[in-house]
Amino acid sequence: MASPSNVASSPLGGNGHFKRTVGFYGLMFISLGSIIGSGWLLGALNAAKVAGPASLISWVLAAAMLAVLALIHAELGAAYPVAGGTARFPLFAYGRVAGFIAGWSSWIQAVAIAPIEVEASLAYLDNIPWVKDNLALLDQDGALTASGFGWASLLMVIFTFVNIVGVKLLSESNTITVLWKTAVPLLTVVVLVPLSFHGANFSAGGGFMPFGLHGVFAALPVGVVFALQGFEQCIQLAAEAAQPKRDLSRAVLVAMGIGAIVYILLEIAFIGSLDPSALVHGWADPIAKGDFGPYATLAIAAGASWLAYILYVDAFVSPAGTGLIYVGTSARLTYALGRDKQIPGVFGKLSVRGVPLWSIVLAFIIGELAFLPFPSWSVLVSVVTSATAVMYAFAPVSLAALRKRDPDRERPYKAPFAPVLAPLGFVCANLIIYWSGWDVNYQIGEAIVFGLIVFAVTRAFQKPEKRAKLDLKAAQWIVPWFVGMVVLGYLGRYNSDTKQPSAMILPDGIDVLVVAVFALAVFYWAVACARPSADVAAAVEEENLELQNQPEITTA
Repeated sequence: MASPSNVASSPLGGNGHFKRTVGFYGLMFISLGSIIGSGWLLGALNAAKVAGPASLISWVLAAAMLAVLALIHAELGAAYPVAGGTARFPLFAYGRVAGFIAGWSSWIQAVAIAPIEVEASLAYLDNIPWVKDNLALLDQDGALTASGFGWASLLMVIFTFVNIVGVKLLSESNTITVLWKTAVPLLTVVVLVPLSFHGANFSAGGGFMPFGLHGVFAALPVGVVFALQGFEQCIQLAAEAAQPKRDLSRAVLVAMGIGAIVYILLEIAFIGSLDPSALVHGWADPIAKGDFGPYATLAIAAGASWLAYILYVDAFVSPAGTGLIYVGTSARLTYALGRDKQIPGVFGKLSVRGVPLWSIVLAFIIGELAFLPFPSWSVLVSVVTSATAVMYAFAPVSLAALRKRDPDRERPYKAPFAPVLAPLGFVCANLIIYWSGWDVNYQIGEAIVFGLIVFAVTRAFQKPEKRAKLDLKAAQWIVPWFVGMVVLGYLGRYNSDTKQPSAMILPDGIDVLVVAVFALAVFYWAVACARPSADVAAAVEEENLELQNQPEITTA
């Protein structure tokens, strides 16, 4: 992933490590560009279907929860400015196994973003009459048809090709791209509100909160959290930041704040612009069934057809920009796992041009496979949301553990009220995991187990003297934690797969309290399990030495 500061296109430095050239605006636009992607195109519709007008509360709640996690990441990123920080922080605090699970969760999330963005693009483009009549990209349920799969594969090939050849046409103009991606949603709000705003819609179809708090919480994993995630992308690039200790925290918080404001305004405009007659019988179909370009439809109904065409262009530009970046991000994560000998070493090698070729190819293959079991945007979003929450959950425990085990480290930015913020952040991450549904979390668990098998097989083929210490004692809390979350999910009431229904034993409201208490118990157990201070210091020093000899990676 590159930035407006030409991070990866500059000549390789004489010492062969990551070049620290990305400034505040480059870092901020990288995170903001990741936040504003396909989520704004489809997130409001999905949230309104699940929560009605109370989806506004869902956006505010998600923004608040992710802001807590953003503050935690901001401190960690400034104190430990290393590449792939979301995986490195738990490695410092809990050793190789914890670092691998966090890194693998981060990789699952990143490798699925490109197919999600492709599905979003096709969902909107299928709204164009000529495309719908001649290409038929989606069926009535929003899943890819055979034609849709072909066009989706073509977009994935383009993303892959751009990353392999190291073309910078999009990423070097990231500032312009992000400004466009931010301006179009704001333009949509400015146009729709005065033309077709119906204040009565906020109490229609069963009132402001037709599905109660359950609907508010259920809306988070169907697109709300997904839309707001991505703030950590500049943390992943910390090793290439010019002034990481000064800029990282500001970049994370500013990007998060702008993204939250944009999305809340969009939800207000969406609900207010709906045809009141479509809400008489509830919120199941606020837009006609089979219509997967909600803002374009509203623009046409409001007499602003010109805006619809801008939205169709943006339906390609915004998701394509994000998808292109995340192919590079997933390749970097794969490369880091390969470099650390946590997966086969072939993925830790670069071409003569500095391209992690096999890592990019793997991202393409997994992205293609993701279309098969998850053929629509909505289905894949829930999986990615849970994987992201697992990744985020490692940050609060790492913050508390590293403050305890590495207290003398310079911390240019300190998260406020960290003794409260860290456990609160862990509770927030666990609630997002829980609300994603037990069926989704079971799938994430299977993916993590598969990753651990790859990790174990890779380790088995290494020479004994080359095998790094596992620190299983420090990581002892991880398996009980995740198994416990899957069990709580099964006992709860959040489940998207009717073929695998949950037990629905925990009452609404009580379930949130139970998950919070469980999360707090795990949090304090995890902090107590952290590696000794000497091991933490050694791990940080080893990372710094590796960075000094780290080849520059060239991706888009």
